[in-house]
Amino acid sequence: MLDCVELETGSSPQWSVIWLHGLGADANDFVPLVPELVKAEWPAIRFVFPNAPERAVTINNGYRMRAWYDISDMDFANRADMTGVRESIRDLDELVEEEIQRGVPADHIFIAGFSQGGAVTLSYGVRSTRKLAGLIALSTYLPAPAESAAEKAEGAEQAKIFMAHGTQDPVIPIRESERSAHALRAMGFEVEWQGYHPMQHSTCREEIDSLQDWMSARFNAGT
Repeated sequence: MLDCVELETGSSPQWSVIWLHGLGADANDFVPLVPELVKAEWPAIRFVFPNAPERAVTINNGYRMRAWYDISDMDFANRADMTGVRESIRDLDELVEEEIQRGVPADHIFIAGFSQGGAVTLSYGVRSTRKLAGLIALSTYLPAPAESAAEKAEGAEQAKIFMAHGTQDPVIPIRESERSAHALRAMGFEVEWQGYHPMQHSTCREEIDSLQDWMSARFNAGT
């Protein structure tokens, strides 16, 4: 089981958000976002921020850092090491199962991720047989879209997706996010996609506001 930082917004939470950080960051990276994101009228939520394992990253000269998978190529068609992606998918599903065992049903669990963490979020959501509350993918893309489409779990498309990207992102070009959204829609997913100018590989207040609205709709629907 991955080690995690946890933050609860109220007692006995019946909703969870499992949030995966980006390459080289750690579990604390998005903890400060919680008070900016959470609205007073929302139900109590448990935020779970896991640490990725440390591994050698090829494009960084083999330097070991926290990473959900190796990156061996700058070409997005071959960028993600799918063996590592699958390992992270299994680790993520263990965290989902733990939340279920703690009394939070799958349809009250959001999976969120930034950059590399978002790539795992989307890869997991496509392949998951669980009825999740939704997927949040920020400044990211879907690795191996053709392979993902072939491996899509039956009914996975019920999970709604929020994607957001900066127009000036120098790490993951916005066109890769747009292509991923198109691929996910072709699989039957409902994707809300937002672009923000002149945001780079980061977050902004407008993005948080949009995410608030999207999550509020999920809470109000009860799923």
